[in-house]
Amino acid sequence: MANNKVIINFCPTGMIPTKELTPHVPVSPNEIIEQTHEAYELGITIAHLHARELDGVPTWRPEVYRDIFEGVRKHCPHLVICGSTSGRDFPEFEKRAAVIDLKPDMCSLTLSSLNFVSQASVNSPDMIVQLAKKMQENGVIPELECFDLGMINYGKYLINKGYMEGPFYWNLLFGNIAGLQNSFSHIGTALNEIPSDHFVALAGLGAEQLAVNSAAISMGYNVRVGIEDNIWWDRKRSRLATNIELIERVHRLIEINGKEFFKSEEFGQLGFYNRKQYV
Repeated sequence: MANNKVIINFCPTGMIPTKELTPHVPVSPNEIIEQTHEAYELGITIAHLHARELDGVPTWRPEVYRDIFEGVRKHCPHLVICGSTSGRDFPEFEKRAAVIDLKPDMCSLTLSSLNFVSQASVNSPDMIVQLAKKMQENGVIPELECFDLGMINYGKYLINKGYMEGPFYWNLLFGNIAGLQNSFSHIGTALNEIPSDHFVALAGLGAEQLAVNSAAISMGYNVRVGIEDNIWWDRKRSRLATNIELIERVHRLIEINGKEFFKSEEFGQLGFYNRKQYV
């Protein structure tokens, strides 16, 4: 859905960046809560949150997610919260689905298996359907993550089969070695495959983040931004970026392009707050 209002989907942590790679990545629940609160004050619509153990290792444990969600709820009352069901490190359904029981507003749903540069993320059709069903049972909206055209096609297949209900929100990720690339042909083709009344955000991985964010905003689409996808301020890697710097830059792009920021409360009230409410 092209719009004059731009959704900012904030992804502060992810599963890959470590304190050794960048001191700016938030790892502990308190760090994640504090940076998300700071970002919320500046202006974000969605927080796409991963959990880590205190040693920085990614975790699926619901008690860690609960601490993060409760802290973010306290300080960011209108923010749309999205939890991760990534299978990159946790292949078991029970582990991947544990965060859904906490009833965040949204949860990520990667729509096929894929290869990263040095690691595979396995998402079997059965796993995807089970996660989609559990989200539906818990009032959670899927954040449809797509790295290639086949994932978009499978997402539409699941919608047609009734495994997901609207409203619909897609994250299209560009720049992974085995997926969509940052080119106008790839971006245009991917956008053309998604129904016009669905919300779509574009993400650029690594050095592609700024270019893809710029293209999305100029065309009236939405953005995903944060250290999860990119730890550097510039393509030359002259210095490490902070999450807040990356968000501030997106707000400048929104202003330059004559767009508006899509406030979280307004977005949530369109059906993206959890249907069964956070407990």
